Amino acid sequence: MNSFGRLFRVHIFGESHGESVGVNIDGCPAGLSLPLEDFLPDLERRKGGMQKGTTPRKEDDVPIFRSGLFNETSTGSPITILFENKNTRSGDYEKQRAVPRPGHADFVAHTKFGGFEDYRGGGPFSARLTVGLVAAGVIAKKILRAGVPGGDLRIESTILEIGGESDLDKGLQKAIDAKDSIGGIIECRVKGLPIGLGEPFWDSVESLLAHAVFAIPAVKGVEFGSGFAAARMFGSEHNDAIEDMQGRTRTNHAGGIVGGITNGNELVFRIAIKPTSSTPKEQQTLNWETGQQESFSVKGRHDLCVALRAPVIVEAVTALVLADLWLLEQRTPRVVIKK
Repeated sequence: MNSFGRLFRVHIFGESHGESVGVNIDGCPAGLSLPLEDFLPDLERRKGGMQKGTTPRKEDDVPIFRSGLFNETSTGSPITILFENKNTRSGDYEKQRAVPRPGHADFVAHTKFGGFEDYRGGGPFSARLTVGLVAAGVIAKKILRAGVPGGDLRIESTILEIGGESDLDKGLQKAIDAKDSIGGIIECRVKGLPIGLGEPFWDSVESLLAHAVFAIPAVKGVEFGSGFAAARMFGSEHNDAIEDMQGRTRTNHAGGIVGGITNGNELVFRIAIKPTSSTPKEQQTLNWETGQQESFSVKGRHDLCVALRAPVIVEAVTALVLADLWLLEQRTPRVVIKK
């Protein structure tokens, strides 16, 4: 459904053109300092209308705290955060109601929910809901830092390429010239993780991270460490030689995870993000009122490349997974004592 996590449990809700979207976070320790200013940098990174190639739709995305905080500090109760939707143009979607957009959830949502779905802007399938994930990620990052001496734990995501180009502007220009959308690859690195997070099999760190990142709209692939390149290597090439009692290895083909458990080295994984489904390029689709195929072009405000806004979302879901594992290992107490 819409919830994820065991001890640190996150529930997202809302629709793209509804009154608001939001997140409810259960399991946050009490005593964690969470002023408004802590949320703004990551929320700003996720916004549309901030850089070339992103949607012109720009929302304020100022978090409204409804529960779980008192005097800018977590109380130990569930935290509810709302984000208002003010810059919507629902009429763009009314016109194309009978024509499901190729690559979108329009057709499957209409079938699954019997025509009662909120189709405006993709409704609950929209990447608009990731604003709540980013807010939850801010809290998760603080939980992780609270359990590390000196708070020295970093989660950083970067765009490696767009449209197969490491020069991001060149990749975007390919889409602009083609009057089409384009995809990209993002890499996430986590430094400062201890040995021992995760379990074998179902709750391996790879399993949980893959589950979480695939919840981000448009993600179509994930690989850890050497990933698919490992299939073309010898075992002696892929194996990471251990150098000391801290588990440091000479190479990091495993991406910081062995047997489903963190090994103390840098956690490294990459995700593939498909081209934005909404594209002005003319396509063929079904009109479910006439039952006939017809030419179709998506109008409205959309990202040229959704990968541009995804790094901070990838960081957030990574933090959610790690914070849950962190609390399961009791590395952050249920009450955070300020020093």
